[in-house]
Amino acid sequence: MEQVSVLIVMVAALIIPIAMARLKVSTIPTAVAEIIVGILLGKSAFNIVSPNETLSMMSTFGVIMLMFLSGMEIDFDLFKRQTGEQQDNKSPVKLAAQAFALVIITAAILGGILHAVGLFSDIFLATIVFSTVALGVVIATLKEKEILGRPAGQTILLTAVLGEVVPMLSLTIYASINGGNAGRLWLIILLFLAAIILLRRFKQPYVWFSRISKSTTQLDVRLAFCLIFVLVTIAETVGAENILGAFLAGMVMKLLEPTEATKDKLTSIGYGFLIPFFFIMTGVRLNLRVLVSHPQALALIPVLVLCFILAKMPVMLIYRRRFSTRNSFAGSFLVVTTITLVLPSLTVARNLHAITSTQSDAFILAAVIVCIIAPIIFNSVYKLDKSDLIKQRVVFVGTNTFSVPVAQQLSKNWYEVRMVTDNEENYKTFNSEVVDLTYLPTIDEQSLAAGKFFDTDIMALCFPSDNKNARLAKLAKEEEVARVIAGQNDPGRNQDKVGELYQLGVEIYNRFNVQISVLRSLIETPSILEMLMDTDAGLFEAVVRNPNLVGQELHTLPFIDQITVSRIYRNHKAISPHGDTVLEAGDHVIFTGEQSAAAEVRRQFRRRG
Repeated sequence: MEQVSVLIVMVAALIIPIAMARLKVSTIPTAVAEIIVGILLGKSAFNIVSPNETLSMMSTFGVIMLMFLSGMEIDFDLFKRQTGEQQDNKSPVKLAAQAFALVIITAAILGGILHAVGLFSDIFLATIVFSTVALGVVIATLKEKEILGRPAGQTILLTAVLGEVVPMLSLTIYASINGGNAGRLWLIILLFLAAIILLRRFKQPYVWFSRISKSTTQLDVRLAFCLIFVLVTIAETVGAENILGAFLAGMVMKLLEPTEATKDKLTSIGYGFLIPFFFIMTGVRLNLRVLVSHPQALALIPVLVLCFILAKMPVMLIYRRRFSTRNSFAGSFLVVTTITLVLPSLTVARNLHAITSTQSDAFILAAVIVCIIAPIIFNSVYKLDKSDLIKQRVVFVGTNTFSVPVAQQLSKNWYEVRMVTDNEENYKTFNSEVVDLTYLPTIDEQSLAAGKFFDTDIMALCFPSDNKNARLAKLAKEEEVARVIAGQNDPGRNQDKVGELYQLGVEIYNRFNVQISVLRSLIETPSILEMLMDTDAGLFEAVVRNPNLVGQELHTLPFIDQITVSRIYRNHKAISPHGDTVLEAGDHVIFTGEQSAAAEVRRQFRRRG
């Protein structure tokens, strides 16, 4: 019977996403659907799956992997010093911190109210439970909406991270104090020290691992699971929750800067195998029949659902400082989701006899209900803003007949483009031709910082002077601009300077070489002239992140008839593509096509599932 139950859960994990795709169910996250199916398979309905040791172990591995992947989703660049958004208190970090501070206050008030009316005795435990956020469900919903990397997505994500980490630490403190182990609280510091030591020790070996790894060894994956088990073991040893250790392991792995291929492999193992066990077994363990037989517990469910919602609604007040009222409401409703940490919290509470088993089931069912309705409301209400559609922010320093046409084309393709010049005549000439052009009498570190021009993803330096471009490129790198592109039109005379720029990570272009390349292409491939002169067509690049496309041959891609793949770069090496070329995660695909079709093709390549 034990093997049959495992088989049924595995088959259910396979059928659920297929059925959702077939029935075109897009408003409910897959994780929530798995919980619902688990309820149907368990004692609440058909009773064909019985919890056993194997399923419990797989469920534990699932929640550990879920927390590990959650830790890997944090964008640590948001915590770096920035010259733009963080100065006006509208950065995702500050908004998320302020929003969660309101959640804590509201949750404590609601806990006090429940205590006053006699529905729940422990205010501290109620505060922990009401302030939790289901990070896994939030990430899944944001991924499906494709806004995880956008300002709104990162703000919601960081709020959810706080909704996991802070209650997680609070639960550890609660369990230690009420379990008579308050003297062991200081040992939790050892867990964080271990994470720091592992990060420092694995930083250099990880680079070496990536060079010697083979398809039969997969050293990057082995390292990831080593981090997980080391930190989970330490967490359990010092009396903390294992999910805290897994979350820290994910953060350490993220700081090691794994490749896209590594991330995709770990995501595939997690969401493709282990995590469905956790969500399905969450539903299986619920016993709604017993819950229905207790009228007092039934009466508690709508109260708890209301408390879960009310605890997170103040988040909207903070989100409105940057986002629209509509999207702020949708975002605040998404962080209402709560299930991941509710389960261990209630387990601890039952072990300490702080709540009854029936009350625990009422809490779980209320959490399941909000996990169902919150993503549906978010998906129905949230409307993509311009900031969600923009791919990257680009600043052109220097305006001329070379840079202005490029800026115009990028602006049409949902790039946020800004231009700056110190030539007043050029400013008067091009001001009417570009959306955002700024004139600065002097372009230096102070003026660029004051104008927030370093707050960008890409900075292109397009002055005729190589020395000027080199000087500003160094400043941009010092200000931690991710990509800096500098013109060096006479690199032969300045080889040392060009070499220094390459060492800093600056990308170099040469207008003369570009013109030669175009002329050569015209001679070798005359039809390229039509493509270059057609403003509706262009040359595009996309990184393969969609696991559904990894392993497919080019000729089998559903959109291959709309594009022409000209080159693939894999591990910085060029590959001449053929119809039977197999795509790998992290491939940079260079293709041509109509702009209207290219936007959808790039989206398909970049989707993370």
